[in-house]
Amino acid sequence: MATIDIVNLTFGYEGSYDSVFENVSFKIDTDWKLGFTGRNGRGKTTFLNLLLGKYNYSGNIISPVEFEYFPFEVKDELQNTIDVISEIIFIPDYEYWRLQRELSLLDVDENVLYRPFNTLSKGEQIKILLASLFLKEHCFLLIDEPTNHLDMKTRKIVSDYLKSKKGFILVSHDRKFLDNCIDHILSINKTSIVIQKGNFSSWHKNKQRQDYFELAKNEKLKRDIKRLEKSARQKADWSDKVEATKKGTKISGLRPDTGFIGHKAAKMMKRSKSIESKQQSSIEEKSKLLKDIETADKLKITHLKHYSSNILSFNGVSLYYGDKKICDNLNLEINQGDRIAICGKNGCGKSTILKFILGSPDLISIGNFQKVSNLKISYVSQDTAGLKGNLSDFATEKNIDESLFKAILRKLDFSRVQFEKDISDCSEGQKKKILIAKSLCEKAHLYLWDEPLNFIDILSRIQIEELILKSKPTILFVEHDKTFVESVATKIIKL
Repeated sequence: MATIDIVNLTFGYEGSYDSVFENVSFKIDTDWKLGFTGRNGRGKTTFLNLLLGKYNYSGNIISPVEFEYFPFEVKDELQNTIDVISEIIFIPDYEYWRLQRELSLLDVDENVLYRPFNTLSKGEQIKILLASLFLKEHCFLLIDEPTNHLDMKTRKIVSDYLKSKKGFILVSHDRKFLDNCIDHILSINKTSIVIQKGNFSSWHKNKQRQDYFELAKNEKLKRDIKRLEKSARQKADWSDKVEATKKGTKISGLRPDTGFIGHKAAKMMKRSKSIESKQQSSIEEKSKLLKDIETADKLKITHLKHYSSNILSFNGVSLYYGDKKICDNLNLEINQGDRIAICGKNGCGKSTILKFILGSPDLISIGNFQKVSNLKISYVSQDTAGLKGNLSDFATEKNIDESLFKAILRKLDFSRVQFEKDISDCSEGQKKKILIAKSLCEKAHLYLWDEPLNFIDILSRIQIEELILKSKPTILFVEHDKTFVESVATKIIKL
């Protein structure tokens, strides 16, 4: 057991006005299974890169162990998998059993070692890289979002595997995945970094309790400030009136005692200034109090009602890419108000179904498929490649209301500074939020969302969950976040 010390860490990107981290200090035990959470764009990947020594920074990072990053870059994916592993770590013949043990824990067939790496499924590749990196001794693993594009079954296997290990930082936005395999949580909040013992759920409950306490205290401060403001105004009015009597005329032959009145007015003015000073102190206290509260404003969607209750159906449909069969004997009916999740192993045709509904010319169908006329569809692709340009031009290109589009992004924790960035410079999570915000701006009868939550932070996932449960749009979606699926779906189709 050893300790990684982060001391007065300060870092900001060149040309950026704000620092990503400023005088941050904390300690990490090298035996911890540390979950890493925070809103998109808060600096999770940046922090991992600082640990890896990729950027210059102020302060100190003192570590008795080396850091290894996941996913490891494979330079030649045409090599056999065993050769890829050899590039990551040299394994003498007498230690080959260790690799076999790791692959067994990850439910990987040993035969994949003698296949080209690029022929492995995404799940197999992730398992191979994790097994290889955990074989390296005296290393602390930085595991960056391993769950994206993994199906539910593979996520469970990888989560159980990590539960059996120690000595890593894990960035993931899958709540069940995190809860199963971590024992500490590192949270990047608005203005602080916090480490707590426990899993994501216990941290989230503590954060909510803390936020509720601060909000309640804030309401009391607001009432106090209003009372102080009223009192200050009254004292100022009284001092002005008293001061005005110094200019009064003779009353019953007597001239006012201007010295006494002036003293009285000055005393009231001093009292007024004192109250004003207390008021300002309370305002400053309030602003400090609320600086770390995570806001998650409610999202809205305006979905359309179709004149037909049944909007599309598949009856015994098989789908083909050329001669290759993708789906066989598909039976599915979508009625208005349905929230249907399509689940299954990667490669079983989930995304293909959505593309077929959209009218992809590359797909051929056999069987009976029916879709009502004038059906308006809004689509979120799992692919963010090719997104570029500014947000205003994007809104114009997609024919959506720019003000509404940006208001939704603000609710999803986009800062106004990010509105000036080129979309290609945004993080993957921010790009997915742009696609979701676009979809929420579109009035549609049916929403087709293909893995919409990849890279998206947990608080934003909760916002989207609450939106769907409240607005009840008709939606057909592919998603591997089990918590989200169980919360949102009225029906689950397993392929």
